[in-house]
Amino acid sequence: MPELPEVETIRSGLAPHLSGQRITRVQMRRNNLRYPLPNLMQLEGQMIYGVERRAKYLLFQLNSDATLVWHLGMTGQFHVLPQQSAAGFHEHVQIDLQHGLSLRYRDARRFGYAGLLATERMPQHPWFANLGPEPLSSQFDAEYLAAQCQGRCVAIKSRIMDASVVVGVGNIYAAESLFRAGIHPARAAGRIAHARLALLVDAIQSVLREAIAAGGSTISDFVHSDGTPGYFAHQFQVYGREGQPCYRCGHAIKKITQAGRSTHYCPRCQH
Repeated sequence: MPELPEVETIRSGLAPHLSGQRITRVQMRRNNLRYPLPNLMQLEGQMIYGVERRAKYLLFQLNSDATLVWHLGMTGQFHVLPQQSAAGFHEHVQIDLQHGLSLRYRDARRFGYAGLLATERMPQHPWFANLGPEPLSSQFDAEYLAAQCQGRCVAIKSRIMDASVVVGVGNIYAAESLFRAGIHPARAAGRIAHARLALLVDAIQSVLREAIAAGGSTISDFVHSDGTPGYFAHQFQVYGREGQPCYRCGHAIKKITQAGRSTHYCPRCQH
């Protein structure tokens, strides 16, 4: 599933093509994905004045005080193509714009979903109401994370992957951040000193910034809005490296399962 850096890379790729453009035509080739789609035909004539992101949601801001919210699910992809381009495989929605390009949504497994929400009421919508702060925002700091971990027996990896605590720290980047901070992924969140949590906050932020700068990850089906893959996967320190030597100490990377997800870590560097 695309994580925060991948979604942010898509957002930054889409924004220059979409911002300030009027929607001239919408073609819906199916009316449902994971959930029923809203009637996107009502977007015709609307102006897109910005493309933002909240957690892993893309937010297409419209001039009608509404926001088209889109979650990519596992295999959702957006492409910007000339309007005359033939529809690709699994292409479910085509949104034509006034400058001759069109926004195409493809989703082989159809786990993505979308909603057309009133912008002012969006923070209260169930998709957003219980989300924690953005990991790259000033609200996510050592004091905040310490408060969220205090007295908690849950593993620290599970805690930082909880979207009600902080959004967008998925499995890959959680593993990489914990390695940088030297924290064992199974350590109880409430048993980690404030100074080490400060290191973890710094690690999460640096890993995510580097991933965004590198263009996301090549894992699974993620591609940029222009169809090219990301590159951060080449920089993984622990994720997917079970049995290989740690770049820092040479010890073999181990893999365990936490909450049904694979966790990679170095038993010597992380404690």
